[in-house]
Amino acid sequence: MRTDDLVVGRGRHSRAERESLTRDKLLSAAIDVFGRYGFDGATTRALADAANVNLQAIPYYFAGKEGLYIAAAEHIASLIHAHVAELRNRVCARLDEIEGNSSPVSTGEARALLSEILQTMATLFIGRQSEPWARFLIREQMAPTEAFTRVYGSVMRPMLEMIGKLIAILLGEDAASEHVRLRALALLGSVMIFRIAHAAVLAQLDWKSIGDRETEIIRGLAIELVASVSKQGSVK
Repeated sequence: MRTDDLVVGRGRHSRAERESLTRDKLLSAAIDVFGRYGFDGATTRALADAANVNLQAIPYYFAGKEGLYIAAAEHIASLIHAHVAELRNRVCARLDEIEGNSSPVSTGEARALLSEILQTMATLFIGRQSEPWARFLIREQMAPTEAFTRVYGSVMRPMLEMIGKLIAILLGEDAASEHVRLRALALLGSVMIFRIAHAAVLAQLDWKSIGDRETEIIRGLAIELVASVSKQGSVK
């Protein structure tokens, strides 16, 4: 019996609540199933079974498999945004002050903000919750679709631009320059590797898993990486 058919559930929740719950279950299941098998390999039956909902729920809520795939990508973006929203808003507000020439950011403050961003991203992506996100996003990196466009535009590009502006302050360069954009990609990638190359990380470091101790080590590495961003060490 599907969980959305339980009479007890209908007694406890309103129709809107049941529909929201079913939709959320489908999104969570879709991220995992699409990440494991890709769009073509994931059948609607497998998606419905993974979410423990009726097959008809997919066209009802998402107009079909393609709609569910796009919605899954947008759901990943919203989950990431929820974790970094407060920090992103705070940093962006500070950067806006720079552009208004009202309160310049020192290199010390820029480095502190950049360290906070990198530590936050490291902590988020080495956590178990990000594992299905990573599988989904890696597939999109290899063969981009509209789903990549949605995630890149709403999360990845704004984050990289924010990192780039802080790097530009540290290097005394234009944030729009190719060199700064390359540095932003390299810096973010240096912590993303702990999720993207998770198996290699464990094998190379002789770690059984990434727990609290390992997380703190990686956060410390993020600080070291930011400390290495300087005019002296910059090669254009």
